[in-house]
Amino acid sequence: MTKTKKAEVIAQLKGDLENTTAVIICDYKGLTVSALEELRIAARAKDTKVQVVKNTLATIALKDAGMSGVEIKNTNIFVWSDDVISAAKIAADFAKKNETFSIKSGYLDKEVADVAKIEAFAKLPGREELLGMLAATWMAPVANFTIGLEALRVKKEEETA
Repeated sequence: MTKTKKAEVIAQLKGDLENTTAVIICDYKGLTVSALEELRIAARAKDTKVQVVKNTLATIALKDAGMSGVEIKNTNIFVWSDDVISAAKIAADFAKKNETFSIKSGYLDKEVADVAKIEAFAKLPGREELLGMLAATWMAPVANFTIGLEALRVKKEEETA
């Protein structure tokens, strides 16, 4: 890889990482190409990016993006997204399905995060689930009011009959 190509990769990666809230570093040693493609497809469905980057280039890009404190070595694949929970869920779910894939560490809101913290975020409900819960909470008073009105109507009909 030429120096200009390396500089382009670093600049592109730095630009992506500066504007993201979650970066998860995982070990993918021993995974097949088809398994990696499954990870990429799952990530793409949730607007999450997955990329294998040379460790030296990734270290430079992370440092330039304001993220430091994690030593990057051996085989790594990077999962990043604007949605912390989405990125954590994708990595954790894929790690459960594949024994050779494991979460090493990461950055959540530009702070170093260990495996336990990433897995804790993976257990939280996603954005869609939270919006559904919020809508159900907002609709509960209306639903209860209509049930009460219907019961009152039935009672009045019984009294007049």
